[in-house]
Amino acid sequence: MFRRLLIANRGEIAQRVARACRSLGVETVMVHSAADRDAPWLELAQQRICVGPARAEASYLDADAILQAAEQTECQAVHPGYGFLAENAIFAARCEQQGLSFVGPSAESIRTMGDKARAKRTMAAAGLPTLPGSEETLADVDQARRMAGELGYPVLLKATAGGGGKGMRRCEGEADLERAFAEAALEADKAFGNAELYLEKFIHGGRHIEFQVLCDAFGQAIHLGERECSIQRKHQKLVEESPSPVIDAAVRQQLGERVARAVARLGYRNAGTVEFLRADDGQLYFMEMNTRLQVEHPVTEMVTGVDLVVEQLRIAANQPLRLRQDDVRFDGHAIEFRINAEDPDAGFRPDPGVIRRFELKGRAPNGVSVRWDSAITSGYRIPPHYDSMIGKLIVHAADRKSALTGAQRTLEGLEVEGVATTASLHLRLLADRRFRRGEYDVDYLARSGLLGEA
Repeated sequence: MFRRLLIANRGEIAQRVARACRSLGVETVMVHSAADRDAPWLELAQQRICVGPARAEASYLDADAILQAAEQTECQAVHPGYGFLAENAIFAARCEQQGLSFVGPSAESIRTMGDKARAKRTMAAAGLPTLPGSEETLADVDQARRMAGELGYPVLLKATAGGGGKGMRRCEGEADLERAFAEAALEADKAFGNAELYLEKFIHGGRHIEFQVLCDAFGQAIHLGERECSIQRKHQKLVEESPSPVIDAAVRQQLGERVARAVARLGYRNAGTVEFLRADDGQLYFMEMNTRLQVEHPVTEMVTGVDLVVEQLRIAANQPLRLRQDDVRFDGHAIEFRINAEDPDAGFRPDPGVIRRFELKGRAPNGVSVRWDSAITSGYRIPPHYDSMIGKLIVHAADRKSALTGAQRTLEGLEVEGVATTASLHLRLLADRRFRRGEYDVDYLARSGLLGEA
């Protein structure tokens, strides 16, 4: 195992990685920006280094500064968390060149899966079902028009380097296509430096289902079941749960094993998430693979008892998986609610500022476990420079109904003064009958009226 590791991230994920390192006896070095100089999560590190000013581009995304920090503190490994440099193939390659173990997959795996069109071809060759659409990126709008005509509308234009809904446009007919193509290409170029697009058949009533995998350097791969992530706003996840209300044990076993075989065949290493879109007829189609730890990883940890960050560290230290597929057990139901410093009744306007008071006073019923993943404290000033998520509430119980009840009681006791949060939206969702019955898809929030948006 490593002696010292650099954590190239901030907030609750930096804290989460530090705690996993502590359990393994690994010293930690945390980088931080000038805006985070007094952040509470830095207290968990043995060393801290400022790598730049508040802007992420000049600090958490400055690979030169982060690699220099790792070198001068004699670290042996770097954990990128999620976001920032976590899926940057060049950064992963530079870590390896500098003699640092990158806690994640190889640069080649990141590069392959980061190109969504290439990832789709690769996974199809590995035996996973994919959405009907283009096999290569589109040469121009004329090619897109011809292919859309063959597939039938509606279709979805997507950036090959995309993520978070950027560079994505739904087209209901040919009249939409030319405008959408130009808009999506421009947005993709600005966001990712790559304007290339591909096209897929749009699935009505789709549900976002993803499988968690772990793979070691010796060709062993396992899956840890699925997560349902269909409660989204503008392609941003808000709620995740495991197991999915629409996936039974037989589908979980069959598709999970196919996913594990596929990633093993690719020579993938470390943690990863294979994402599918489930059509209303039950067919699941591969969408993309995230080559990192996911924000929603705690729900998988709660139902399996597997510490994913510890396993990430062990794999990066060239240790074999301790688990075989037959060792994985699924216990109960877990659900996660992302708490963002945003006002859901004002168009989700970010609301940075000082948290004057923070208390989690709600009491869950007996048999319900509550986990709060957050690095905030009373008196903490939320800077305006970064993602607005301030914490994640994860609830685990014997069944979904009990987990939802426990989440509702806990959220009713969440008291945050000084900033607006999305907790009020989650309470409205928990009171919604269709959500409680598990009858939702990726467009459900937009149709439900719960958002209070036009």
